[in-house]
Amino acid sequence: MAATPAAGASPAPAAPKSPKSPKPPTSPRPRRSVTGTRRTVVVLFLLPALVLLGALVVYPIGYSLIRSFYDQSGDGFAGFDNYQALFTDDGIRTALKNNIIWVVFAPTVATALGLIFAVLTERVRWGTAFKLVVFMPMAISMLAAGIIFRLVYDQDPDKGVANAVWVGVHDTFAESSAFPKAHPGRESPLEPAGGGAFITKEPVTTSGTVVLPLVGVAPDMMPDGARKAVPAEPEDGKITGTTWQDFTRGKGVGKLNGVDAAELGYAGMRIEAVKDGKVVAETTAAGDGTFTLPAAADGAQLRLPADNFKEPYNGLNWLGPSLVTPAIIGSYVWMWAGFAMVLIAAGLAGVPRELLEAARVDGANEWQVLRRVTVPLLAPVLAVVAVTLMINVLKVFDLVFIIAPGSSQDDANVLALELYRKGFATDQPGIASAIAVFLLLLVIPVMWFNVRRLRREVRR
Repeated sequence: MAATPAAGASPAPAAPKSPKSPKPPTSPRPRRSVTGTRRTVVVLFLLPALVLLGALVVYPIGYSLIRSFYDQSGDGFAGFDNYQALFTDDGIRTALKNNIIWVVFAPTVATALGLIFAVLTERVRWGTAFKLVVFMPMAISMLAAGIIFRLVYDQDPDKGVANAVWVGVHDTFAESSAFPKAHPGRESPLEPAGGGAFITKEPVTTSGTVVLPLVGVAPDMMPDGARKAVPAEPEDGKITGTTWQDFTRGKGVGKLNGVDAAELGYAGMRIEAVKDGKVVAETTAAGDGTFTLPAAADGAQLRLPADNFKEPYNGLNWLGPSLVTPAIIGSYVWMWAGFAMVLIAAGLAGVPRELLEAARVDGANEWQVLRRVTVPLLAPVLAVVAVTLMINVLKVFDLVFIIAPGSSQDDANVLALELYRKGFATDQPGIASAIAVFLLLLVIPVMWFNVRRLRREVRR
């Protein structure tokens, strides 16, 4: 066993440590310039984009700004004359007014429809398919959409879908006449009575027959119930007659003011007996054109009311001066409602369902849930969608240029279209440059607002 030191004895002193040899001084290593290298790489990567940005954006903006202060030839300094024309030229003022209408209504309607579609598609099983159908117009170019809606708004109901539907609804409640082109022929016993009606030249008497020949209706446009016309047989105490299409194909064929075998009766033609300005009797022609009036018509003149010859309803003039701008806005909404729906649906997916269920448990109906809960929660998304559409609307050109016909293009004019017309159609580049700068000034605040809101959302 090792011996332990006695109590109270002091421990043995420790052996002294050998001193360490000092390290030779080292010179500081040079630090590589990492920051400078990274800057060089960043500049090299951004250089192509910066060149394109400068050539396609910065240079045109600067040139347009400078050119807007020169006259149309580009040689003389015009000052603010071109900008003054923005508020004095009738075409530019109309374009500015229409742009205001576009900015107010197009983004509002498109955003509202997008919200409705996004909310409703969450409640149906085939919501994805519906979203695909609504979003599909976004895949169509403005040019193609303009051509489509130029046909949709065609005045002819046989070509234009809008008027086909409108005329169909109208004719359901107000049937048009079957004889819009009918009128008396040569040596006819009828004469104009004013307002589109026709009346016999002489009064009629009982126990006699009357002929009321007309022309002007194509054979293929006669009513389905029309049959071959027959001469009326006289009846005691009554007035009988025939009204028919007094026309037989072929030169010199048929007897004037006489019923021929190949001629058709005016089925459904209304006949009134007028005495001293009052209607004393009336009737309707049968399929073969024959009609009978009672003895009360004795001594009266027979009148064919204007309703028999009323022109068919051809619908609305969608591309006329009064409706052309709303019609084009409708085509824009058709294209961009899907864009609004997709963005709003993405925002709606992030809304906590607990809040919606809590509102329903508290007794709120679906309209109150939408108005008091869903819309406030979606306010940032709705603002982004609306502002994005505003920027897009301020630059609208294609739809107006293609859809509006030449006769009403002045009434549908917008700033982008007026810029094109001033710059290329009437050769006024100074005013066109002023319009371009004015459009830029209108777009910048809206873009700034949108960028600010997007940055705020990213910070959250």
